[in-house]
Amino acid sequence: MEEKLSLNLDYFIDNLKFQRQFSEYTVVNYSIDLKQFVSYLENQGITEPEEIKRENVRAYVRDIMGFGYSRTSVARKLSSIKGWTAFMASNGVISRDPASGIRGPKIPASLPRALGRDDVNRMIEEGIQKKESYCRDKAVLELLYGSGLRIGELAVLRWEYIDLAERWVRIQGKGNKERIVPLGSYAVKALKELGKRDRSGDDYVFPGGEKGHISERTINRIVKRAAKQAGLSGVTPHMLRHSFATHMLEGGASLRVLQDLLGHESLITTQRYLTVTAEHLKKNYREIHPMAEGDA
Repeated sequence: MEEKLSLNLDYFIDNLKFQRQFSEYTVVNYSIDLKQFVSYLENQGITEPEEIKRENVRAYVRDIMGFGYSRTSVARKLSSIKGWTAFMASNGVISRDPASGIRGPKIPASLPRALGRDDVNRMIEEGIQKKESYCRDKAVLELLYGSGLRIGELAVLRWEYIDLAERWVRIQGKGNKERIVPLGSYAVKALKELGKRDRSGDDYVFPGGEKGHISERTINRIVKRAAKQAGLSGVTPHMLRHSFATHMLEGGASLRVLQDLLGHESLITTQRYLTVTAEHLKKNYREIHPMAEGDA
């Protein structure tokens, strides 16, 4: 009987992977979060989806918080549970969604300057609502994080500055200084989808407003809305740029390369990201170097 929970979980994971086409990274995170929840339910004697009650979900959230998970992690796990129970409810597996309306822990407003990769992926893949502005909002997030653009640079971006075949974008940065920034495959795909609509008369990638292009206020709303849907708060467009820079350094990029990508006039400005990644570097050192452990 216990396989009924796992079987319905498998259906949901397959839907994320093949129907909604989430990235492998996100699908794995969903799978880990929900298998943990299923294991908890089975230990409570719950073997069928219909037996899951609101009090079970609330108790689980309390238990993992008591176990020491961070508020952000608990919010992410609750988001995974809500996705699964909503899927079962919409497919008639359960008569009522037991997780609907349950609030997670309040996330502190002061988040780190750089988001984790899983948080960024969750924002992009879950935070964007399926409505008319979906393609626009997705392209906004992909460019802010995937290319590290400033909010002002993104707002005035023109189609003539973009080469989708060669996967680069020409940016007019501070002081009208021009730089070339690569486009990732996800950003290229998002821009292609955005470009499929009728662009007659549109010079700007993101048109709108009195000046002909999207306002920075609208971009801020797009980011905050996506973050809220993903269980995050305090996220700004500039934080996605910080995340781009931090993850580039963690992946091995040199400061000189990062300086060019970000459009910093001085390398000193770029060096501040070294303090952001210090803990990451120390963690890697302790895990990898054979002489890292032991008493001094």
